[in-house]
Amino acid sequence: MYKAPVDRIAFTLKHVAGLREALRSGRLGDLGEDLVDAILQEAGRFAAEEVAPLYKAGDQTGAVLKDAAVTTPPGWKDLYRRWIEGGWNALTGPEEFGGQALPMMLSVGVLEMWNSASMAFGIGPTLTMGAVEALEKHASEELKRTYLEKLVSGEWMGTMNLTEPQAGSDLAALRARAQPAGDGTYRIFGQKIFITYGEHDFTDNIVHLVLARLPDAPAGTRGISLFLVPKFLVNADGSLGARNDVFCSGLEEKLGIHGSPTCTMIYGDGFGGAEPGAVGWLIGEENRGLACMFTMMNNARLAVGMQGVAIAEAAFQKALAYANERRQGKAASYAGQGMAPIVHHPDVQRNLLTMQALTEAARSIAYSCAHAIDMARVSEGDEARHWQERANLLTPLAKAFSTDVGVEVASLGVQVHGGMGFIEETGAAAFYRDARIAPIYEGTNGIQAIDLVTRKLPLGEGEHVHAYIDELVAMAGAARSSNTAGLGNSADLLDQALDDLSEATRFLQDLEAKGETEQALAGATPYLRLISLCAGGAYLARGALADTSGGRAELCRFYAENILVEAPALKARVIGGAASLLAAGKALVSP
Repeated sequence: MYKAPVDRIAFTLKHVAGLREALRSGRLGDLGEDLVDAILQEAGRFAAEEVAPLYKAGDQTGAVLKDAAVTTPPGWKDLYRRWIEGGWNALTGPEEFGGQALPMMLSVGVLEMWNSASMAFGIGPTLTMGAVEALEKHASEELKRTYLEKLVSGEWMGTMNLTEPQAGSDLAALRARAQPAGDGTYRIFGQKIFITYGEHDFTDNIVHLVLARLPDAPAGTRGISLFLVPKFLVNADGSLGARNDVFCSGLEEKLGIHGSPTCTMIYGDGFGGAEPGAVGWLIGEENRGLACMFTMMNNARLAVGMQGVAIAEAAFQKALAYANERRQGKAASYAGQGMAPIVHHPDVQRNLLTMQALTEAARSIAYSCAHAIDMARVSEGDEARHWQERANLLTPLAKAFSTDVGVEVASLGVQVHGGMGFIEETGAAAFYRDARIAPIYEGTNGIQAIDLVTRKLPLGEGEHVHAYIDELVAMAGAARSSNTAGLGNSADLLDQALDDLSEATRFLQDLEAKGETEQALAGATPYLRLISLCAGGAYLARGALADTSGGRAELCRFYAENILVEAPALKARVIGGAASLLAAGKALVSP
């Protein structure tokens, strides 16, 4: 059974990501460490005692669609009610609308716990939080008054409607259309697919944020607008009115996250005999919908990264417990009678330590991204710009690396279980199935790598990333000068990896400057892993210096000597792999 790693989460937030310094500076208001610890402890209790016990029901029963209505797994509706009564949905919401306005760093800490306990449950409220931010920044005052308070509390939930059958990740191909009604509202027509929690029984209203095109919109992404389309229209007094012309026509049968309803949504089809056309309201400016949606999307990407961390943590816990219980063979380090627990075998230890080290590295990157978001929010001028650029740089790392780690660690968890891992009864396979979606949605990890190389490396005229690398170099230097027992040659290996990273970074920047984008993109995915491994290694070193127990130093050394040593090969792929990839890739193209 999952046990929330509250101490590790608190340590990483405070000593690695920067929460302690932010608290002591007073820039996060009256928030103090005592309150942070209390919130994390209660979140850990709720996740372990109330969410985790319902995970299996969600996986085995799943969500069920009948007559355009979705029923969530047994116990989930009541669990959600208790969750919002605990104030968890309002954690980062604006105070003006009933939120607690707590920092993103605290939000990602508790988000990890919800998703470790049940990723299928945790994903639903995540989208509501994103909808709150999009509406707060871009919606009219009237829309804010009507919807924000109930979205912040969780009484209503929100969704994000982007994808269509013919479009996939290419939003330029969207066809959903919006017709002005002449009264300030619009009528929305079209189909959206893969809509998480598009229909459910948690709340009596669902607020859909929908991308669609106006009749005179320009082609491509410049012609997309964002609309608010509620399941039920809202009366002037805040009560629910007529059912809107939107409904769920189907649920996807998925590899994992079975409890999460993934819906096909139909807009403007005359549902229930209504006049065709779903009533919607424009958010932000016409044809500027992507700018509004990306407010929601960027935080959603960090949240998905936390799903990767969460699954990795849960899979590690299960594998570690099994390895201490399962007995097989002889081991030199085991002095007991009979067969040894498999945790004594070096290969099993290697798998477990790889799982733990990658999880810690991904957690540190994601939490540091949240720290940058918080610092951008409380800063002004050039400092705010610096922190926003840092958040922009770390977001693709937090999303892609963390979700890759989630899959890798969950797969290793199955391996540690051996044949029992391939059997559903043990639960190891369920983590692997759940984890596999995270590198795909909210922008595939390949798209994150493209974004990193083509948009984030040029930040600050191309020097912001090098300033970040310099900070990582300083962490390696601090590790070297500390003479901390247990670190071994971690600092030297980290320095070598950072040299590789600097060389690969300038190589890609030079390609972009010369307009050789295709060659740069060929190295984008290995580059994303390279910078992430380096960042993770530096953060593990920082944590080791702050840890008086010494356990983090040993894990840092293992990471440096067994994982970070991938860096030279990754650099070689970035710099020398493009020609063979592009040449061989031509043979894959159908005539």
